[in-house]
Amino acid sequence: MIYRNQRSLSRQLFVVGLALAGTLAGLSATVAPARAATAGYSASLATAVEAPAKKVVNGVLWRCTADSCAGPVDGARPVNTCRQVAKAFGPVTKFATPKGDLSAEQLQSCNAAA
Repeated sequence: MIYRNQRSLSRQLFVVGLALAGTLAGLSATVAPARAATAGYSASLATAVEAPAKKVVNGVLWRCTADSCAGPVDGARPVNTCRQVAKAFGPVTKFATPKGDLSAEQLQSCNAAA
């Protein structure tokens, strides 16, 4: 009788463990996209693009609509990425990184490449 109760308890613990693992997996899948959406670069263009545009810049996909562009962090220095964005889409009036905006001097350097 004790043996049967131990098996039943083991099964219950196994089911509870699976339920907990499923809950954690579902929660992490829900939270990850929100975190990914906020971690990246954004740029404001001096001249709006005529139609929504997509281009690969520094190996990552950038998307622009009107005068706003966004792309993930690519591992390069933000000023270098800004230069590549300016080459691809035109002069930039603002370039934001997860750590803050580029300074006026950095934007000037960025736009020299446009």
